[in-house]
Amino acid sequence: MRILVAPLNWGLGHASRCVPLIERLQCEGYEVVLGGDGESLSLLRKHFPTLAVLPLAPLELRYGSGKRQVLAMVRALPKIIRSARLDHRMLENYLLYEQIDEVISDNRFGLWSHKTRCIYMTHQLTVALPRPWQWLEPLVARWHRRIIARYNECWIPDETVMPNGQPGLAGRLSHPAVLPPNGKYIGALSRFAGKAYQPDNTYKVVAILSGLEPQRTMLEKELCKRYENAGESVLIIRGKIQGPPTVVRHGKLTIVPWLDDDHTAAYLTGAERIICRSGYSSVMDMYALGVMPKVEWHPTPGQPEQEYLAAYLSGITK
Repeated sequence: MRILVAPLNWGLGHASRCVPLIERLQCEGYEVVLGGDGESLSLLRKHFPTLAVLPLAPLELRYGSGKRQVLAMVRALPKIIRSARLDHRMLENYLLYEQIDEVISDNRFGLWSHKTRCIYMTHQLTVALPRPWQWLEPLVARWHRRIIARYNECWIPDETVMPNGQPGLAGRLSHPAVLPPNGKYIGALSRFAGKAYQPDNTYKVVAILSGLEPQRTMLEKELCKRYENAGESVLIIRGKIQGPPTVVRHGKLTIVPWLDDDHTAAYLTGAERIICRSGYSSVMDMYALGVMPKVEWHPTPGQPEQEYLAAYLSGITK
């Protein structure tokens, strides 16, 4: 059985949570084909260099530099729609000459077809909107359900309920009042899950950067300024897959573009404090490593999903 796995190119989170999924499929004897574009596809190719690749519609998005992202997202909508339509056409074309028995789309709206079995993966059954626009959330949810209905199944990468009784790691985002008829929870997905790592306490503070520009760079500059003269050892992982593997050191501050999973996990479990965005894939990674109490969440300004998750994980009701 040949399965196409294709994550959305919106930061690296969608790709990173596909890593354990692909590993599971390979262990079960399936042949996996990678699909996608940009840095998210680069991440998958780093993990699975021997797998075949089917390029999909390019989608390059940017946030605004301010604390509100509404205008940036409104400007991005035509790009997202065009990308989804092109994804659909490209998939239909691939199906003419490629043997693809199943498609697993991580938040790529257009990867559905009546010619093969298609699965849509998302944790955002409720799409969080900025406070002035929250009255539109039911409308956006209905639109999203129409997309989900085009797929045979909708996989939700979250727990049904947490040990403390909370509704999963994503709260109301993944636990709507009414679950889509084709929806099912598959548990949290993390490339660190089920593996044992030896903690490395070389660094007291470890920061992992991610997400769209320019906000990723803005946080990097803020952290460099904060720690350039620090008395404690600090590691910043820039979250840059593409480009030269340059390591920069300023006193006790070390900056690297990227680390493999083993080193990343070792430094995270050995650190006294962790700084990262509250993107959902990062949340699942921290949960899998058992380091949630050490995390200082930095939601992307104006990104309501991350702002909600940061508040939810801190025990604050929004």
